[in-house]
Amino acid sequence: MFPKVLKKILWILLWGGLLAFPTLEASAQFDASAILRNQNNQNPNDPNNPNNMLGSNPFQTQNGEEQPAMPTDSTKKKRLRKPLESYFFNDSIRALPNFSWTISRDYNQVHINPLDTTLATFRIDYPFYKEGVGHAAVGALGQASLPYNYFERPQYRDFSFAEGFDVYTYRMENVPFYNLKRPYFHFMYLESGQKKFREENFSLTLGHNISPTTGFNVNYRSRGTKGLYEWSRTKNHNLSVAVSHTGKRYSVHAGFINNHIETRENGGVVGEWAIRDTTFEMPSGVPMRLTSSQATNIYRNNAFFVEQSYGIPLLPVTESDFSIANLPAVFIGHSFEYNSWSKVYKDVRGTYTDDRYERDADGNFVPQDGLEYYKNWFINPTQTRDSIYERVISNRVFIQAQPWDRNGVVGTVNGGVGLDLHTYSQFRLDSYLNGKYDKVGKSSYFVYGSVEGKIKKYVDWGADAKFYPSGYRGGDVSFGANLTLTGYIRKRPLILEGRFRIEIGAHLALTGYLRGHPLILEGRFSMDRRSPNYWQENLFSNHYVWLTPLRKENETRFEVAFRVPDYAFEVGVWQGIVTDKIYYGADSQITQDNGTVSVTSVYARKDFRIAGLHLDHKVLLQWSTNHSVIPVPLVSAFLSYYYEFWAVRDVLRVQFGVDGHFNTRYYAPGYNPALSEFFNQREIEVGNYPYMDLFLMGKWKRMRIFLKYQHINRGLFGNGEYFAIAKYPLNPGMFKMGISWGFYD
Repeated sequence: MFPKVLKKILWILLWGGLLAFPTLEASAQFDASAILRNQNNQNPNDPNNPNNMLGSNPFQTQNGEEQPAMPTDSTKKKRLRKPLESYFFNDSIRALPNFSWTISRDYNQVHINPLDTTLATFRIDYPFYKEGVGHAAVGALGQASLPYNYFERPQYRDFSFAEGFDVYTYRMENVPFYNLKRPYFHFMYLESGQKKFREENFSLTLGHNISPTTGFNVNYRSRGTKGLYEWSRTKNHNLSVAVSHTGKRYSVHAGFINNHIETRENGGVVGEWAIRDTTFEMPSGVPMRLTSSQATNIYRNNAFFVEQSYGIPLLPVTESDFSIANLPAVFIGHSFEYNSWSKVYKDVRGTYTDDRYERDADGNFVPQDGLEYYKNWFINPTQTRDSIYERVISNRVFIQAQPWDRNGVVGTVNGGVGLDLHTYSQFRLDSYLNGKYDKVGKSSYFVYGSVEGKIKKYVDWGADAKFYPSGYRGGDVSFGANLTLTGYIRKRPLILEGRFRIEIGAHLALTGYLRGHPLILEGRFSMDRRSPNYWQENLFSNHYVWLTPLRKENETRFEVAFRVPDYAFEVGVWQGIVTDKIYYGADSQITQDNGTVSVTSVYARKDFRIAGLHLDHKVLLQWSTNHSVIPVPLVSAFLSYYYEFWAVRDVLRVQFGVDGHFNTRYYAPGYNPALSEFFNQREIEVGNYPYMDLFLMGKWKRMRIFLKYQHINRGLFGNGEYFAIAKYPLNPGMFKMGISWGFYD
């Protein structure tokens, strides 16, 4: 995998180098043409002529007398660089040397993101462990995962088969754009394990600003494993190419996305005993339920988008107006996206043997052979090739009113209309006769709007709504509201006094002040009435077939969070009420609940720091009124204890410690390879196992060094069942190493 990646890097560097110096080439051409014009057209006695210099014409004639010629200034004047005047960014954002942002699909808005170049989360190499308490993962890097927190689980309205890979894929909403004072190049490469089972994690970012308002960037990520367990190889390649211009009035964001995922499927272990009670010489010897090397899934995604807007100020723009963010204005914009996904699943019929299938009357294990993973073979009794395709073409026209200024009490009022054209294609029995896949076209149109504002730095508020009047998804509606209150701890004196007295006295008093610390209280409310997606109602494959109309889901959510960033403290409460929930049942069949399910989540985070010692804690408590519909663990936690210090002052920063993941036992979801979906199995419980990593990190100037032993506690303590998803074991112990390096010039 890496040699192919290296070739791509070389091509990117080559084209990046050619594109990095257009200004220099243009400047050189301009200077040469200017000199040529001066030589051919200008008067040699003209003092503005660059050829008229002391030595070539030492005397000038004035009033009939020769006067000594004054030497002209041959110093090239520096061209003034136009500043970043976009209304998207305030002064504090502009002051950053480099920053990144993402765009909104529906509105004329951006979301600022910091560039991660610190040691803060560098030790966490799996992306599904970076947010909250983490995910329940199928296994290794590049494979599917599901957030423990129900309220953080993705809800794809289109192509839900890719939900499990949400943390890996690029989408219009998470493609990064950059504003860079200097050309930026960053790469990371991590690897682990023997060559035969190696896990690789590679990423590359190339960014360059042609001007303060215009830039482009390329992001490429390659993550996967050759597979510690049998038939568990995964390759996950993600590419985004983006261009942006954020001018004083006109802005445009455009990008191309390619996501390519290949996974070999093994169906999980034949029984938990293979992990808990048996020691194999190599993990590849653990028996799996899909025994054919031809059980594979291949996902392909290509997307292109462009979003642009033009601002019309309602008051004259003066030279003192740095941007139009502080003026009443109207913005008119358009958003276009082409997005296509395909999935091909293949397998060959085979059987497996469970050596501990059941116990006899004497308590001895009785093996069972001839077991099959799939019960049904509807199209072909010996092998499978299921292919599905989905395409969505989206158009949105929106208008944004800025009544006073962008940070006013009523900052912006947004409204828009949209049209989505859907195409679905899959293999059916008719395809054998006509040689064509069945295609279905649908269209959905909608209206949406929002309003938001700010009262100084203390109150942020907003509300939004979206409605599908009729047709496909007709009657779907969603609306929400949010309120954020920010307060500050007042400055209060800190007094340090010391006294010493024998016969004479001495007194020392030091007084300092604590700066204001923000206290943030956030509240959110949302209500969503949504139609099932196409594949939940229509599927024809070799193993699963359904054609079932489903009712709309209804879900109401409440969220309250309190944060004190300066003290690394956060607590949040979610409450959700779901009616007519659609899910995959214990037999992997699509199922709809007839009642109401309530889910409650309580999240707390507190990081303690004692000199260089860091004690970081994230804990999540969850309750579900119906675990057969929405299964969640009672307790999930991510704990990190490490020590950080300067090995060489201002040169080498070192961090070493332990990370640990834990959740209580519950009926964790299973994973179905043919559907690429998580389903609610009710056979086995998993959990109560601490999964721990030992790490040593270093930051030397712009380079970060990565050393980790993953699953350090294997065989030392715990119940031996290191599963997060039913039947799918997490990785056994392995050593990892790598580097991350950034260049800013």
